[in-house]
Amino acid sequence: MTDAKYHAPETGSLEGRVFRPASPTELQEAVELAFDYRGDITVDLKSGGQVTGYLFNRTATGGQPAIELFPSTSSGTVTIPYSEVMSIAFTGEDTATGKSWEAWIAKKESERRKDIDRAAAEAQSRGHL
Repeated sequence: MTDAKYHAPETGSLEGRVFRPASPTELQEAVELAFDYRGDITVDLKSGGQVTGYLFNRTATGGQPAIELFPSTSSGTVTIPYSEVMSIAFTGEDTATGKSWEAWIAKKESERRKDIDRAAAEAQSRGHL
């Protein structure tokens, strides 16, 4: 691969990165990263074409490993054999950026606090508190 740092940067987002796999193993790893990515990717094809879309499925085993995308420019799906992939660029906004476990916990705690306050107000209005 030509990307000096293959793994995700410290920010946790692959947004803006481009992977040019040099082996089948590197291609499979790049596809797995793209599958986990929550934004559009752009696949440069060995035929010279290019497809941008959301990678929703991949089949790494069997007779012809392939990826499946929802293209950003049309409806339906596109299937691309691994053998046609020249590079994978993480071009779309990573919608998961900043969505950490801590943020989820804080949201759930806030919701729990609202439920407690609402239940206390209802109990007080009935004269139970």
